[in-house]
Amino acid sequence: MPKRIYEINELGHLVFGGCDTVELAKIYGTPLYVMDAAQIDAQMKESVRAMKDQFAAYKVFYASKAFCSKAVYKMAKKNGLHLDVVSAGELKMALESGMPGERIALHGNVKLYPELSMAIEHGCTINIDSVEEIADIQAIAAEKGKRVPVLVRVTPGVEAHTHKYIQTGIEDCKFGLGIDNGMAMEAIRTILSCPNLDFCGIHGHIGSQILEDEPYRPTGRNLAAFAMEVESKLGVQVKEINLGGGFGIMYTEDDTPLPIVEYMKEAKAGLEEVYSAAGKPLPVIGIEPGRRIVGEAGITLYTVALRKEIPGVRSYVSVDGGMTDNIRVSMYQAEYEGVLANRMNDAVEEKARVVGRCCESGDILMMKAPLPKAQKGDVLAMFATGAYCYAMASNYNKLPIPTVVMVENGKHGVIVKGQTLEDMTRFEQIPAWLGEEYGD
Repeated sequence: MPKRIYEINELGHLVFGGCDTVELAKIYGTPLYVMDAAQIDAQMKESVRAMKDQFAAYKVFYASKAFCSKAVYKMAKKNGLHLDVVSAGELKMALESGMPGERIALHGNVKLYPELSMAIEHGCTINIDSVEEIADIQAIAAEKGKRVPVLVRVTPGVEAHTHKYIQTGIEDCKFGLGIDNGMAMEAIRTILSCPNLDFCGIHGHIGSQILEDEPYRPTGRNLAAFAMEVESKLGVQVKEINLGGGFGIMYTEDDTPLPIVEYMKEAKAGLEEVYSAAGKPLPVIGIEPGRRIVGEAGITLYTVALRKEIPGVRSYVSVDGGMTDNIRVSMYQAEYEGVLANRMNDAVEEKARVVGRCCESGDILMMKAPLPKAQKGDVLAMFATGAYCYAMASNYNKLPIPTVVMVENGKHGVIVKGQTLEDMTRFEQIPAWLGEEYGD
């Protein structure tokens, strides 16, 4: 049974990464994202070990979209990981962090000219998501006199048990090209006709927050079968099969994520069913953990602003953050657990609804949080917010995006500066004609 990694000190305070979280809240203010470097490092190493245990040739990509920062990118580089990016912003940050272009893959169903141009200039791999974009990639590569390694993202035809918004392995999806409908094969044929493109392999991803290993066997089998079909029909070697990510984490005590090696055992079994029958060795096998790397390594600290009891209905605990720093509850009905960081030894007295400060009834952080009766000024910590919280933060209601602090063995420091009140109006402008019309 997985357990959360934290301690309680003599003051009854939550200690995370060796740091008193109540003190962190005083130093940096709240809301505050806190990331534990030791947990991130451990998850990166676990991912590499799992692949090394199962495959002779492998690649581990950190899925940037989960949490994008130079600090984490540098940790990925040190641990031998590659990076996948989906925008010019993520790519620029990856390059500025010292990651070689050869260890970066550009993903996404939409890749704009500046992104493709930058990726091609720096020797990145491009994961092709549609037939239409192939001509654009070829044109830019020819213009620059470059050869571009490409993979084709396919839909493996495997339905993972997860929220429909993060389910990506089925044919009816904005991502990838269908195997059964012939779109994936058509894309590869087109690539082979392009003199500046090097077809390297295929990529699949069945979804996110997957807590069972069973779907990975048919995923491996289906991708392997398609690879064999490509080699047979087109006479080109599939050098790489990327299985994507999706490995779940513990958001609540009901979640029981498996070690990554267990997912990979199932994937390997599916792959080998096909490759062994064909008498061929497995190609390079890739995975893309993101949430798994940073999810449980992050917490968010809030200050309780007020408490409201509705007799016979429920208690509301309002905090100084909300859907602007964690949209996942509103978007995916995600579930979280939390504690009062300054009252860790107090008994649970109720199941409160923890809500944010935004002007939306759906601005909810925890539906039924078992807590002591929270009071104004308490510090509330939400667990497992390292993935897709800062990454999806917004300025709704003109609220600043919080600071991100990294901690490790009692040390702490800012890795992403939070926005200020001045930032909320920094980019505002009034055209001259409008100012004249209204007397300014």
